[in-house]
Amino acid sequence: MSKLGKKPIQVPADVTVEIQEDKILIKGKLGSLCIPRLPYLEIMSEVGGIVIRSSADHAQAKANWGTMASLVKSAILGVTQGFTKRLEIDGIGFRATMEGETLVLNVGFTHPITYTARPGIKISVAKSLITVSGIDKALVGETAARIRKIKKPEPYKGKGIHYVGEMIRRKAGKKVAGTGAEAK
Repeated sequence: MSKLGKKPIQVPADVTVEIQEDKILIKGKLGSLCIPRLPYLEIMSEVGGIVIRSSADHAQAKANWGTMASLVKSAILGVTQGFTKRLEIDGIGFRATMEGETLVLNVGFTHPITYTARPGIKISVAKSLITVSGIDKALVGETAARIRKIKKPEPYKGKGIHYVGEMIRRKAGKKVAGTGAEAK
């Protein structure tokens, strides 16, 4: 039994949900999303919201039940509020700028790195802060992860691109060797 799947999913008044045979279309003020329908599930629109039920009793059906409920909730939240991920750049001389729709990163390489966002994703830069926003939660997270992967934070000084609030595991540097006089 899925704890998420048992509860009906509340749909706000400004969101329309269209349940089709192979997909679910969700439209809101920020845009529309199409979610593929997972197998072994019955999806119905009722007065209390959207109700998802499992039509089989094996492990994959139970897994799909909770996953589908989570995908629908995220899509409803995305078309009403949207999602954002914030990245921070640390390092001397490291900077990011926008040239049209392209993100240009100068992060210690011999050349600037360019990253063009996929449709539906908006990237903005303010000083050393990069903000990735959009209505698709998975696409926003994937874009932020790809930008972070360009220059991961290194463990000795913490230079690189990291999420705001992310704890970077730091390593101790080399210990300074003592002189021969102290060893006697």
